[in-house]
Amino acid sequence: MTSQLLHAKLKEHFGFEKFRPNQEEIINCILSGNDTMAIMPTGGGKSICFQLPALVLPGITIVVSPLIALMKDQVDGLKANGIAACFINSSQTQNEQQIHIQNLKEQKVKLVYVAPESLSYLENVFLEIKVSLIAIDEAHCISAWGHDFRPAYTNLGFLKKRFPETPILALTATADKATREDISEQLNLINPQKFVASFDRKNLSLEVRPALDRVKQILDFINNKPNESGIIYCLSRKTTEELAEKLQKAGIVSKAYHAGLDNKIRSKTQDEFINDECQVVCATIAFGMGIDKSNVRWVIHYNLPKNIEGYYQEIGRAGRDGLPSETILFESYGDMIQLQKFASEGLNAEVQLAKLERMKQYTDALSCRRKILLSYFGELVSENCGNCDICKNPPAFFDGTLIAQKALSAITRLKETEPIGVIIDFLRGSKNAYIYEKEYQNLKTYNIGNDISWFDWNQYLIQLINLGYCEIAFHEQNKIKLTEFTKKVLFEGEKVRLTTIQKIDFKTEKSKEIKSKSIKNSLLETLRKLRAEIAKEEGVPAYVIFNDATLRQIETERPLSEGDFLNIDGVGKAKLEKYGAVFIEAIMAFQKDKPKKKEIGSSYKETLALYNEGISIDEITKKRNLASTTIISHLTKLYLDGLHVDWSTYISNDEVEKIRVAKTNLILETPFALKPYFDYFEEQLSYEKIRIGLAIIEKEARL
Repeated sequence: MTSQLLHAKLKEHFGFEKFRPNQEEIINCILSGNDTMAIMPTGGGKSICFQLPALVLPGITIVVSPLIALMKDQVDGLKANGIAACFINSSQTQNEQQIHIQNLKEQKVKLVYVAPESLSYLENVFLEIKVSLIAIDEAHCISAWGHDFRPAYTNLGFLKKRFPETPILALTATADKATREDISEQLNLINPQKFVASFDRKNLSLEVRPALDRVKQILDFINNKPNESGIIYCLSRKTTEELAEKLQKAGIVSKAYHAGLDNKIRSKTQDEFINDECQVVCATIAFGMGIDKSNVRWVIHYNLPKNIEGYYQEIGRAGRDGLPSETILFESYGDMIQLQKFASEGLNAEVQLAKLERMKQYTDALSCRRKILLSYFGELVSENCGNCDICKNPPAFFDGTLIAQKALSAITRLKETEPIGVIIDFLRGSKNAYIYEKEYQNLKTYNIGNDISWFDWNQYLIQLINLGYCEIAFHEQNKIKLTEFTKKVLFEGEKVRLTTIQKIDFKTEKSKEIKSKSIKNSLLETLRKLRAEIAKEEGVPAYVIFNDATLRQIETERPLSEGDFLNIDGVGKAKLEKYGAVFIEAIMAFQKDKPKKKEIGSSYKETLALYNEGISIDEITKKRNLASTTIISHLTKLYLDGLHVDWSTYISNDEVEKIRVAKTNLILETPFALKPYFDYFEEQLSYEKIRIGLAIIEKEARL
């Protein structure tokens, strides 16, 4: 299939002018009949890699997905885009399942979503129909080397044997080389072509914080983002429930989610979160896989993740719409102890412990965090990202030799028998019961560090541990022990460089952002309310109608014709037909009720500046990485506002005259609509030419 036809399908059904990196290559590989593996970050556009081929292949596409609770949302999203799809799983009655099975046999649907457990039940059905493609979503679940091994996936290797001529597409957001090889072997893929997309999610900010007073930090953070959805990942089920309760008491709509809860409670929580009825979900890693909710604006890790793959996949659930989103990870040595215990008792203990150590190295880093993440997945970059805590606040070093000597002397006096907390209390001269019970107040170095805060001492000790001057004996109740390097500092005059402690002050740091967000944009709010009303009527999440990025572009571009509305990313033919008129009507009503001086938006200004430099329209399109329809839309508006534009290379005088005749002949209820012209010319004249021609005619009428 030609690139032009694939792009036409992309716009018609999904509303996008261009493919994201690797998408078109993956689709062509599938259409050529080859087994394929796609490693693409969360939010990177994996679904289109099998949904678009499903439209052009003759038979059915089977999508194996691990979580049945998510299938309905995925199918609703496809239906909203005008694509026939269904799911079959244990949540349905036998009658419902039989209806879908009959539709499959009659080729009334193009995609069917199934859980791996349902495959044996449907095996005979699939043998009766033409299966053109099998997509294995979250394919890392099949690998014991991956971060989320699921035994239910181990039987999927039979699919290639049962359908030897059918291409299989394995998809996952994160998999290192060992996991990729294992996936390929377990699924019996034949010489699969592997595509590894860039893992660089530039819209995600990265931050690591010490796990001190986490709840207060989280409350401050959320209170500064009253209308933004977020996920807090916790290590234990108990923590999810306790944290959710604390947030609820603070007036934040939050719920706990973990595998130990009743299915109905989990489903209800997920539905409320997806439908923006619950702001925060406190969850174990059981929550989030495959969730398409595009407006998750932040992800917090309350505990240290067990590996970088899981961490990167989980933070990837923020900002799927491409808008700026935040991630915070709280680091704690207590978490490290617990995770080391889990890893040492599990499968492939040596590998899992090594992956945990890499996770710890990430949190301890003093250089660009994004560089570390990308290098883990084999992607090397030379420039710092500018969007992580290290880049924003580079650590400042100072001579910390005296601080180190005080700390190491204290550990020596305490005979290496106490954990960090007791050492800090001893240094600061605490008068608590434990200190007095042990008579530590009588030791020589007691109270030697009372000029340094508890928080700062904690950070300095962690730095000394990272530098190797002391260590945690995890197997001895976390006692801090001295190392062979201790004597270099205490007796041999070695200098120690420590980093200045960064103070956390959310309220001042974010004050400008909060102030700007408190000023509501009336049109955006109008569009959001309209979206919510439609979503409620149709019984689907709001993002299925349009995601936040699409809504913001509608607000910026303010399309007043079907052609302009179709130029918005995320608006395809089906959504134009279903929602175009009502959204255009809302924009027109807003502009009528809220008259204001016309201002050129920033996007228009960029186009204008480039055009004034003498750059051609085609070059502007390339430079701005926008569709030509969008650039022409900008220029026609600027043209009507007084800019001189030479349209001669885009439309002939004869074509302008044809449009003039059509304008006279057509009686339109909506004078801005382009589709009636498009139909009038039997699709032989493009939307761009129609738009340009109408602009020329309107400007002539003004003169």
